[in-house]
Amino acid sequence: MRLLASLLLGVCAATAVAQTAGDDPVLMSINGRDVLRSEFEHIYNKNKALEGVEQKTMDEYVSLFVDFKLKVAAAESEGLDTTQAFRDELAGYRRNLAKSYLTDEAVLERQARDYYDRACREGRARRVRLMQVFCPLSPNASAAEQRAVSERLDSVWNVVQGDTALATFEACVERVSADGKATWVRWGQTTEDFENRVLTLRPGQMTAPFATAGGMHIVRVLEREEAPAFEKVRDELVRRVEHSSPLNPGVRARVEQLKQKYGYEPIAVGLAELEATGRTKYGLFTLAGKTYTGDDFDYYIDSRPSNVKRQYEWFVTKTVLDYENRHLEENYPEFRLLMQEYRDGMLLFEISNREVWERASVDTLGLAAYYDSHAEDYYWPEPRFCGVVLQCASRRVMRRARKHLKQLHREGTPEGRPAAEAGWLEQIPREVKEDGRVQVRFVKGEFAPGDNAYVDRLVFGRAVEPSATAGLPHAAVVGDLLRGPQDYREVQGLLVGDYQAYLEQQWLQKLRSSAKVEINQEVLKTVNNHGGKE
Repeated sequence: MRLLASLLLGVCAATAVAQTAGDDPVLMSINGRDVLRSEFEHIYNKNKALEGVEQKTMDEYVSLFVDFKLKVAAAESEGLDTTQAFRDELAGYRRNLAKSYLTDEAVLERQARDYYDRACREGRARRVRLMQVFCPLSPNASAAEQRAVSERLDSVWNVVQGDTALATFEACVERVSADGKATWVRWGQTTEDFENRVLTLRPGQMTAPFATAGGMHIVRVLEREEAPAFEKVRDELVRRVEHSSPLNPGVRARVEQLKQKYGYEPIAVGLAELEATGRTKYGLFTLAGKTYTGDDFDYYIDSRPSNVKRQYEWFVTKTVLDYENRHLEENYPEFRLLMQEYRDGMLLFEISNREVWERASVDTLGLAAYYDSHAEDYYWPEPRFCGVVLQCASRRVMRRARKHLKQLHREGTPEGRPAAEAGWLEQIPREVKEDGRVQVRFVKGEFAPGDNAYVDRLVFGRAVEPSATAGLPHAAVVGDLLRGPQDYREVQGLLVGDYQAYLEQQWLQKLRSSAKVEINQEVLKTVNNHGGKE
């Protein structure tokens, strides 16, 4: 009866009290779907708390929230919330979020601190850079395979033990080891057995051959760094304690809390028969008013061979945690709101990508049309000259070169095609030589005021005196004075963002045109002013 006695000792007679939410009225209705005040308040407060973000009035927040909900509804109407990828990601987020509700994190932290303090006392709270002779072994390796690996490591040990030079060890690693790289191993990163053997060694020291679950090792430490502060390794140690067993101290503590919360009561007759025979048809315990029987236990233990006491402990733990997990949304408003926020955020991203972001990046015709109708928005602060600056050896050469350039310019700009994009500049050489001497030199491109002294004087009329190139004293220009880019691709980076804003505006107008939105102004006045959060 030891099982029965030990289980009855931990029983608390208090009954579970259902957690009830406070008054949470409907704030608005969007296309017939109610939105509670708590949901709006959750998003509103998160945005108000953001640093460096322009704060908005309540009416502005309400408008943005309605737009947000309309986009989410559009995603739902397209079935984006029914895809397997969406369901898997949302389920993964819920599993991670639920961990803190199913574990006593204060207990985990205490365990992590105890582990850290013990490791410091034992000289293991550090990291070392090591090299090892490692021979892997399968857990199912035969006795002959195990003996062969052991003999191989013993042979290496006889060599390196008698010759402690690093070069000798490195040669053995290169010849024998399946892991030939020097690597840092820090406390809390590997198994405790491995740590106990290597983290206490000083640089130059080696271990004798030893076995782990993965194989056999001879380890040599090359460098060593001492213990970091607890705060730097806290999260890693908490995870280590948490993953040490499904029944880690944090889980055990939380299960005891939940037993009291939900009125866990063991049933003596069922537990007595279970301990005596390993089976029972009677009830074993009640939780939240439901009786769990020997049949439930039998179904659970089919895949968990163990002793009866351990099986029962697992069964109770799983039942309690499963029950709490199923009721997280109704018991914890903050959990429900975080899940709603994440779900809606995923849908908002997917539908926005489809309707705005991805479309703006591939819709070249739309980008060009948008640019043509908004070209003035992309005008430069000052006009620019697009064309050619030529420097010539004589006035006669300058007149001939200028005439030739003008002809190219006319031919390169048929009706409806701007000169800047017609390609005529590409037909011009950098310089023209005659009898081995440079007669004409060309500089072509797009020039803003201040870029080129000849353009400043001849095009923009500025009182500047260019420094003439030796042998080329005469200058002229041929081209166009432009107010802005002639092709949308010249400003595509800026244009895509503006086009996205335009597409979103058009999309929202469409969503708003068919939307039915009702807002309870009296409830809106109570946001953050109702005597506490639900």
